[in-house]
Amino acid sequence: MKVKALSFILASTLVLTACSPTKEDIGTLAGAGTGAAVGTQIGGGRGQLAAVVAGTLIGAYIGKSIGRSLDEVDRMKMEQALERQPTGETYSWQNPDSGAEYAVTPTRTYERDSGPCREYTTEAIIDGQREVVHGTACRQADGRWVAVN
Repeated sequence: MKVKALSFILASTLVLTACSPTKEDIGTLAGAGTGAAVGTQIGGGRGQLAAVVAGTLIGAYIGKSIGRSLDEVDRMKMEQALERQPTGETYSWQNPDSGAEYAVTPTRTYERDSGPCREYTTEAIIDGQREVVHGTACRQADGRWVAVN
């Protein structure tokens, strides 16, 4: 039951972001996936299903907030962190225009047939609010890193 609910929620999010994903869409998807994964670790039965749904919604909200605040320079810095930072080492910066602060820490690196992927944690301080999102990104053939959850 929980796998079906999680699959439905994530599939719905993918449908919403499939056409031309914006930075908010990508953040929403990453946050929703993280929240759903956390929810699966809580309780059992209906309680666990409720935790998955709540985790997905909360994660999507936080992810969307972080995604909305990222501008082109921030995305470039995030890609640099994924490309260059050793696992476990944090890359931090502050956006001079928005005042938002970011810290990206790659937490695991692995290979897929299509190339390298990295799990990461992003900590952001936006308008005084601290938010944390965990995600996974894979390098595309053109060198861009794209969030996969």
